[in-house]
Amino acid sequence: MPIPPLAGGTAGPTHLRPLLDTVLTALHNGATRRNGPLPTGGPDTVTRRTRNATGPLIPDRGTGAHHALRTLVTALAEGAADPAHPHCAAHLHTPPLALAAAADLAASALNPSMDSWDQAPAASTLETDLTAALAAEIYPHALRPDSVITTGGTEANQLALLLARERHGPVQTICAANAHHSITRAAWLLGLPTPVVIPAPTGVMNPAALDEALTRLYGPLLVTATAGTTDAGRIDPLTEIAELTTAHGAELHIDAAYGGPLLFSPTHRTKLQGLDRAHSVTLDLHKLGWQPASAGILAVPDHHHLDPLHHHAPYLNADDDTDAGLPDLLGRSLRTTRRPDALKIAVTLQALGRDGLADLIDRTIAAAHHLAGIITRTAALELHGPPTISTVLFRPTEADDTTVAAIRRTLLTRGVAVLGRARADGRLWLKATLLNPHTTPENLHQLTELVTHAVTGLAEGSTPR
Repeated sequence: MPIPPLAGGTAGPTHLRPLLDTVLTALHNGATRRNGPLPTGGPDTVTRRTRNATGPLIPDRGTGAHHALRTLVTALAEGAADPAHPHCAAHLHTPPLALAAAADLAASALNPSMDSWDQAPAASTLETDLTAALAAEIYPHALRPDSVITTGGTEANQLALLLARERHGPVQTICAANAHHSITRAAWLLGLPTPVVIPAPTGVMNPAALDEALTRLYGPLLVTATAGTTDAGRIDPLTEIAELTTAHGAELHIDAAYGGPLLFSPTHRTKLQGLDRAHSVTLDLHKLGWQPASAGILAVPDHHHLDPLHHHAPYLNADDDTDAGLPDLLGRSLRTTRRPDALKIAVTLQALGRDGLADLIDRTIAAAHHLAGIITRTAALELHGPPTISTVLFRPTEADDTTVAAIRRTLLTRGVAVLGRARADGRLWLKATLLNPHTTPENLHQLTELVTHAVTGLAEGSTPR
């Protein structure tokens, strides 16, 4: 049996071209067979269909590269939830830009490992420059802001709590009821006290409750605010929170995984006033940045704030190598082997520029407001409130929570729409998280019609749950 060719080196592109043609054809065929935002039939049907299509995954005799790619990629595409479909709008699950996916292919082919300079000479320079540039967007007035690339908001939030712990010892975290679940999990993983959770009766942190908590609690305190909640896209009153933390001598971390990219939009960046007053900020570009996962960062106003991440492993960052000028990369992450996720981000930012990224953001937010308008004008639907970013909560008028949940599952089983669910004001709501800048008003009309038709079907008992 011949030795399979490699993706790298001067011969790598020659070997990749025919394989990529097979992959692209398989992606097209799988999406055509699916013909919607989600495969039909629900979990049992999709599992059976996928297993029948793929066959044994570890056969005694290999099937060959093209057959394996064609079979598995087609099956995966046919059974995918496709965030590029305008009716796939449940989660912060973005449709990646083609150029970002192409850059990710280059990253996979080159396969630099970002744990030592001799594995990633140019990639380490690119990452250093990109992380500094992104940090400067968040902290425009800081002298030496910096950031590290993470797998997403969960890792970034964990790093934020870790850095606070290393500065002050076992900090007491304070968050609102709207905070991402990763805050509580990070405190648990780091052996920190369970976070004090204060109310968010309007969907955002209550400043009066925060003031009371900061007055009552003692010891090192870390407030974690949110700029773009997972359920509704709401943004905490950042400036007021920053004023309170400063007055009480507490530190502030802002989880802007969702809302952070609003910084690139002149129209919407004012929603993030106060962001630069945080001691650390989480941002995800695989949400409102249209990157393939993963593309998260944790930014700090001074590069020395990242010093606690330094780690010594003689085979990767020996002292004499570092003294001789080889960059030390181990302090850029808690991970060792990691991909050059900076490449796809840098390609996207350079290709689109500030204006291009702002246009995508503005289009997406405009689509959310258009959907909210359709819902407001539809008597059979109820809108929770105007969108802050691109998330819209709505439900059938006078429906109970059981019906709302059943409608969502009905749409999933039929494979016609992917909507999320969120609880607000004591009721269950359907959640449309719009992240596709190609979504049209007609797509949004169709989405609301799918919901109202599902309501009718459930009432008549003709639509499967």
